[in-house]
Amino acid sequence: MTTARTAPRDGDAPPEGVLGAAQHALRAEHAAVYGYGVVGGRIGEERRKEAREGHDAHRARRDALHRTVRDLGGEPEASAAAYALPFPVPDAAAAVRLAAELEDRVAAVYADLVRASEGGLRREAAGALREAAVRAVRWRGGSVAFPGLAERSAPAGPTGGATGDGPASGDASEL
Repeated sequence: MTTARTAPRDGDAPPEGVLGAAQHALRAEHAAVYGYGVVGGRIGEERRKEAREGHDAHRARRDALHRTVRDLGGEPEASAAAYALPFPVPDAAAAVRLAAELEDRVAAVYADLVRASEGGLRREAAGALREAAVRAVRWRGGSVAFPGLAERSAPAGPTGGATGDGPASGDASEL
């Protein structure tokens, strides 16, 4: 039986070392490519070009990370056949929310890669984090103070952090 794989989530423990962080980012890019396929199928015509551009950007980053993992001496993890979505996506509004969520998650794993790496890889990871944060702002219509870090550093409860908008971070059934 084949089950849907889950992507890295905010609150996941940062991976160990550069190779672990690169694999983590590769898994997130696989999930983002899959997720943008869902977004593209539900998004309204007025934002279809934006969805296509996001999909293409994540495919390019995924391919680059595949090479990076190899260069670091690892075996790049293959994409799953499917990924579980964090919430139902029945319409264009939900597709917009999914796109913003995908970008937030990708930004978080690139923050881990920035922390773990140095030199050219660190610059690439910082650029990918910036691009994901910009796309998230465009999808959401607003920004967060520290893209890729906001949910990890904010306290849980009514003043910030965990909002109760979705399953607890330990739930492994979502993208």
